[in-house]
Amino acid sequence: MRFTYRAVLFDLDGTLADSLADLANATNVALMAVGCAPHPRKRYRMMVGDGARQLCTRALPMDRQDLVEETLKRMRAHYDAHCFDETKLYPGILDLVRTLAERGCKLAVLSNKPDDFTQRMMAHYFQPNPFQIVYGSRAGVPLKPDPTSALEIARQLNIPVSEWLYLGDTNTDMQTARAAGMVPVGVLWGFRDREELLTSGAVEVIATPADLLKL
Repeated sequence: MRFTYRAVLFDLDGTLADSLADLANATNVALMAVGCAPHPRKRYRMMVGDGARQLCTRALPMDRQDLVEETLKRMRAHYDAHCFDETKLYPGILDLVRTLAERGCKLAVLSNKPDDFTQRMMAHYFQPNPFQIVYGSRAGVPLKPDPTSALEIARQLNIPVSEWLYLGDTNTDMQTARAAGMVPVGVLWGFRDREELLTSGAVEVIATPADLLKL
């Protein structure tokens, strides 16, 4: 399939940045603080992607869901202090973003990570900032896969949704792209596998950031 697009919308965690270790560490610290067992880091691949509250809900035992709010508070406090400990951009991401910008593509980021953390992370790893719009989760705005924020970004940049390519690593991302009318492309360097991405609507799945340029 040959693509001709004017804009690319990126997910953040698992797409631009490998943040799994810091998210897992923060959640495990919170779990142990409320008297629950931690999880192996690899298990968090299936827990992240739908916001911090959902992460804590999934990490807690079914019979300890009363601890969600306390766990969330502790998780956020630890993550606030340690969100850059092990997180790093995936290899090839800076080159991809730079090349897309040089080609005149409009670039944006949409994450289910709280907006304050999203803004901090983007400012930390991308200087100068090549993205026209960066949104994390915001009060009163539904999380992905609801397409509200994706549609808002398209309107603000005045580019029809049909001319947007959406790059993400989870079923939530592919569903968001489909709901918004954008073209979903899944990435294999993130947290989920090819089967999930294709089953949830990816029209293409790529193995490296450079593969996007080939499309």
